[in-house]
Amino acid sequence: MAGIKYEKAEDIMQRLSDIAKTLQMDHVRLNGVFAVRSRGSGSPRTLGRCHALSKIWQLALGTDAAYIIEILSEKFDKMSKHDQDRVLIHELMHIPFCFGGGFKHHDVVTERNVEKLFQHYIKLKGETEEVEKGGWRKFF
Repeated sequence: MAGIKYEKAEDIMQRLSDIAKTLQMDHVRLNGVFAVRSRGSGSPRTLGRCHALSKIWQLALGTDAAYIIEILSEKFDKMSKHDQDRVLIHELMHIPFCFGGGFKHHDVVTERNVEKLFQHYIKLKGETEEVEKGGWRKFF
């Protein structure tokens, strides 16, 4: 077995930046957010992950907080653009307002809250066509 392979994902970073700016997620310090695409994960229900550089790592390395949004290519890349946007919003919602290396859990990052933000996002983007409900929910 070859294991998981990772690569920087500039296309995903551009989309994360657009989403954060459009939704005025001002607490998301984009210079401390990184996007990575992975291939080879055996995780059956995961589309993306948010990784945080915890306080202890920040202290030991003498660095500021950082977050990595990982997209699992095998599933994510096959999804519609709107479902991908939902996943990216979901992962950004895990970043707390203090941007300190912590993590918002799924009691806050709920399917309902993600959908509300997604609907607000497409409205701000001026998308007026009917938006599919999507198959991303089976992974939630």
